[in-house]
Amino acid sequence: MTGGPLADGPGNGGPGNGGPGNGGPGNGGRADGGPVRVLVADDQPLIRHSLRLIIDGAPGLGVVGEADTGEGAFERAVELRPDIVLMDIRMPGGDGIEATRRITGHPDLAATRVLVLSMFELDEYVRAALGAGASGFLLKDAEPARLVEAVARTHAGESLFAPDILTRLVAHYVDRPAPPAGQGPRVLTARETEVLTLVGRGLSNQDIAAALTISIGTVKTHIGHLLAKLHARDRAQLVIAAYEHGLVRAGTPGPDPAARSSRPGRRSDPPAHRTP
Repeated sequence: MTGGPLADGPGNGGPGNGGPGNGGPGNGGRADGGPVRVLVADDQPLIRHSLRLIIDGAPGLGVVGEADTGEGAFERAVELRPDIVLMDIRMPGGDGIEATRRITGHPDLAATRVLVLSMFELDEYVRAALGAGASGFLLKDAEPARLVEAVARTHAGESLFAPDILTRLVAHYVDRPAPPAGQGPRVLTARETEVLTLVGRGLSNQDIAAALTISIGTVKTHIGHLLAKLHARDRAQLVIAAYEHGLVRAGTPGPDPAARSSRPGRRSDPPAHRTP
């Protein structure tokens, strides 16, 4: 262990199999056609190597650097301006939570999203990660395909929390008395309040579009308005806002495919198992 940021090995600074030729929005790449640029921060060399192999092997994704300490993760993020940081929590030299807080609070890293990885599904870790500005939380025993999906969805602005983690997280995070149900922020339109409610229930953009019978593009427009009006950094903070304003309460059921299928002119979608 070096105790600081790691130099990229030969050939590791590029996008690997997720290079420009495979990039593009359709494959989870950047809008400019290049790969989603990922920084891997973990103090265990074997885990860093495994994460690099998974990310570089996925179309539209590529590892641009590594770090093995919290301080190193922050320094490398400032240097490389990655799209996504895969952040371990327990590292020497400043843990991943503090590194996440510094990254999400840095004015030059406004476009960088942090996806926290942990061996432990502890509520305090999840709450600390979200409080520090993380856009998602994933356990290290997740399948490789799940990791790739998490990186792509986080880059697309959809926060990743398993439904049971999200429910426990919000129940603990929102510790103030619950407001009257259904009273959304006054700055929002009625439709924006509907969208915020569905975001808080864990629906993806596709699920929201089906539930409200609108296009995915319209959903994205509403999400953008919500982020701006509520001064939220990302979708994870919108989920918290939905709970804080009484639009969703702990234990509220997620998307109901039967309810969606009853809408005229819509094909029934499968149950959603992903959080925003």
